Amino acid sequence: MSNFNFDDAKKSSDFITKIIVDTPTLALVAGSGLGDIADAIENKIIIDASDVPNWPRSTAPGHAGKIIFGKIHERKIILLQGRVHYYEGYSMAAVTFPVRVLKMLGVNHYIATNASGAVNKNFQIGDVIAVRDHINLMGTNPLIGLNEPRWNVRFPDMTHAYDEKILKILKSFGLKEGVYAAFMGPSYETPAEVRMAGILGADVVGMSTVPEVIVANSMKMKVAVLSCVANMAAGISENELTEQEVIDNMKKTSSELAKIIVKLIENLQR
Repeated sequence: MSNFNFDDAKKSSDFITKIIVDTPTLALVAGSGLGDIADAIENKIIIDASDVPNWPRSTAPGHAGKIIFGKIHERKIILLQGRVHYYEGYSMAAVTFPVRVLKMLGVNHYIATNASGAVNKNFQIGDVIAVRDHINLMGTNPLIGLNEPRWNVRFPDMTHAYDEKILKILKSFGLKEGVYAAFMGPSYETPAEVRMAGILGADVVGMSTVPEVIVANSMKMKVAVLSCVANMAAGISENELTEQEVIDNMKKTSSELAKIIVKLIENLQR
């Protein structure tokens, strides 16, 4: 069984390197129901994540479990269709293991997407939010434990967790900005928890992404997160929250999100 340590990550990266043609410099991570970006990738090489040694397998709905390598606007990219979550019973080391492997493959830009519930009443279902900061309410941190100096410093700075250059580009597209609060899940937040998150400054809430952002920053990757509003959070929405609602709304948003990501990559190439 994998310990999701440096040696395990090396085995994973070596396996992938033997299959892909070029070194990817940008990684995309597609959250729940947000897989349409794969259609924009040229010269695809598709790897089943279950074939990669030590790679954790997603059990969450809407996560395809594929790794796709190719190009968008001549930028060599690698797409993870799906992620694993802390609520699936994985350790934080497992949740962030793919980020470790991506860096070892040569990735320096990490762009993640996720589905979220809106706390900010000015947001609407279907909005794509450029995350400018986060609040970690998961009760743990992926860097807890013995430090691995071949990966990161012990106390990474998180002042600019979300790359300012990328945020400037996303703002030029007319996207709204917001703060993402990460809860452990898998139960949806209570109305009181949503009110608390709002008081703390959160605009959207979710159950993922923050652990990976912390590790990506610790490994000196430039990070951006696009959060797609799948529902209004508990206490704001009058409807019962369901995973099917999230998946259905994300399918409607997936095409627009793919266009935003393609445009972003085009701008980063300049």
